[in-house]
Amino acid sequence: MARFDRYLLSQLMVFFGFFALVLVMVYWVNRAVLLFDQLIADGQSATVFLEFTALTLPNVIRIVLPVAAFAGSVYATNRLSSESELVVVQAMGFSGFRLARPVLVFGMIVALLTGILSHILVPISAGLLAERSAEIRENITARFLTEGEFLHPTDGITFYIREISPQGELLDVFMSDSRNPDSQVIYTAKNAFLVREETGPKLVMFDGMAQTLDTKENRLFTTRFSDFSYDIGALINVGKQDRRSVGELSTRELLWPTEELAKEVKTSRAYLLYSGHERFAQPLLAVVTALIGFATLLIGNYSRFGVMRQILAAIVILVLIKALDSTMVQLAQRDVKLWGLVYVPVLVGLSISALLLWLSERPGRLKRMFTRRRGATA
Repeated sequence: MARFDRYLLSQLMVFFGFFALVLVMVYWVNRAVLLFDQLIADGQSATVFLEFTALTLPNVIRIVLPVAAFAGSVYATNRLSSESELVVVQAMGFSGFRLARPVLVFGMIVALLTGILSHILVPISAGLLAERSAEIRENITARFLTEGEFLHPTDGITFYIREISPQGELLDVFMSDSRNPDSQVIYTAKNAFLVREETGPKLVMFDGMAQTLDTKENRLFTTRFSDFSYDIGALINVGKQDRRSVGELSTRELLWPTEELAKEVKTSRAYLLYSGHERFAQPLLAVVTALIGFATLLIGNYSRFGVMRQILAAIVILVLIKALDSTMVQLAQRDVKLWGLVYVPVLVGLSISALLLWLSERPGRLKRMFTRRRGATA
């Protein structure tokens, strides 16, 4: 690469890294707040919270990278323009397409990073996150067994344990079950153990008593027991992960979806096929955002007042491309044969970038176009 290409590429990578870090931190904080409320409310430790936030980072980074590519491209181009470096290079005979060569390389680097995340890291992290979520749902000790507190795992259930021994023995257990409006049952036991079985967790109580209050006849029945087993699986959502999500599937499975796979994830083959091609289209949008951010700022003459109008125009173009992408997504999800529509926003974005670069070499033509439009309006 020429010296200027290396210089511009280095500038793009530096600003891209800065904006990627800032945007990842912003997205991560928003996600972390929701995870913190959910996990801490369930009695999980800070280690579990950090593990979950780390597993969500690949998907956050995948979303952020194209935006960071656009911000880095705009900032770097604006800096070169404000310091008249672009003017000097253009005066040396560099065309818009020649100037865009390092930007294209930069966009391809970002697309490669996004592709690695989309095809490898995000599915792996999604699978690990699903496994850990299932383990957390089955971690009854953290969610249900807390000593010295009255717990209400579900409506009508009150649970209390005075102490949990290091061996896992529950001492002085109290449980009230008032889910049935016709009767209320209170269980008390000197000690108990939590037993895991295939049908779900069981609470085995020893040396206790069950008091049943018949609210209709206002009668109390007392039963003493030496051991009693109570199914607490219905009180806690410990359902196992019996199916995968679309995000956990590999790209190969998505590109060649079967009816069995569609039934497993409970969606259509068209949606699976769209999701597979979307993993290719989204990285390519990083190339589009970088090129549009650069090409738009080349339009117009040099001004000491900056390029704010060009920046706003670039943002508007990206908003329109995103709106087109949303429309194509809706169509592609309806029919298996329409998967090619996923790439339409990429092709449109590349076409707009080429048009802007072409116009940047002909500033007089662009000015005449606006003059004619104003004259027609008048």
